[in-house]
Amino acid sequence: MPTREPLGVAMIGYAFMGAAHSVGWRSVHRAFDVPLAPEMRLLVGRDPAAVGTAAERLGWQETATDWREVLTRPDIDLVDICTPGDSHAEIAIAALAAGKHVLCEKPLANTVDEARAMVAAADAAPDRVAMVGFNYRRLPAMALARRMIAAGEVGTVRHVRAVYLQDWIVDPEFPLVWRLRKDKAGSGALGDIGAHIVDLTQYLLGETIESVTALTETFVRDRPLPGDAGSAGLASSSGSGRGEVTVDDAALFLARFAGGAVGTFEATRFATGRKNALRIEINGSDGSLAFDVEALNELWFYDGRRPASGEGFRRILVTEPDHPYLDGWWPPGHGLGYEHSFVHEIRDLVEAVAAGTPASPGFADGLQVQQVLEAVGTSAATAAWQKVVGA
Repeated sequence: MPTREPLGVAMIGYAFMGAAHSVGWRSVHRAFDVPLAPEMRLLVGRDPAAVGTAAERLGWQETATDWREVLTRPDIDLVDICTPGDSHAEIAIAALAAGKHVLCEKPLANTVDEARAMVAAADAAPDRVAMVGFNYRRLPAMALARRMIAAGEVGTVRHVRAVYLQDWIVDPEFPLVWRLRKDKAGSGALGDIGAHIVDLTQYLLGETIESVTALTETFVRDRPLPGDAGSAGLASSSGSGRGEVTVDDAALFLARFAGGAVGTFEATRFATGRKNALRIEINGSDGSLAFDVEALNELWFYDGRRPASGEGFRRILVTEPDHPYLDGWWPPGHGLGYEHSFVHEIRDLVEAVAAGTPASPGFADGLQVQQVLEAVGTSAATAAWQKVVGA
């Protein structure tokens, strides 16, 4: 086997998304014959002891406590940003200016202005790859659904129904972690999980959302401050004192797509009993598709072109070798999991870097999602239909 050129990677942030991205970097060359050899060279975090422990656990060679160190290291080719949204723009813009490729976790930024600046930085570095990490695009069932919609198997799309339901902050005594602070996260359920269903539905249809009408709600207005132990993933411990929740707990909106379809969207972290229920249904003139990430190897298809007397929704088990991304994995019926979406994301990124071609979704796609989120926020504040900027 020929020797592959190395791709030196630095990752900034090592919590929930950092661990997920690390799986992708660690496993991509074991599942797929990628054209470059990713090397997990540097993990960056503010706490020396914590970042050292994380590096050992996740498989990174070295650590640093200042992200600016990656800018001057010639052995770092790509910077993977897994920090809260308030630092995405600063890090990505600096990394691109330093000649690094960039993967930035979603949402791209906290504001449209920050996202525009990131797109401008990417445009100014056309030989660098800049990708935003909407990992659910890389689930084989979702890639197959996109293929089926593009092939006309559901006909003209008329309705889109998308919800993302979680319950991890139902307890009013859950601490005020960074995801509940506007200065850190930009928004609440809207940007954290709503961004996923905005991107995913537009990806499936190959169309953008043109206008929205929305409402948002914050159910718990103040919470205990986090304890000294901080947070890990979606868990945290409480300390002393309380602080104000400055983001939405739930966001609901109606949307019109460029091709004429209408959509309903709901994002909440207050759906008691729902852990990670990202559900999408697409209704077309000739058929329908339905998907739930809690059963992520299954895609349900109703073929409206067949006689109704013998037709119903049928399950497609998306584990065949000719299904998207399945050529690198197991025999049919041996299902994949959440973490595999990050392996697929890294595969597509590495292939784009090697080929010198743009990655998808790029920063412009991230900006477009941010413009939808801004329109939702404006509509919720004004109780009026809001056109998406740029649509």
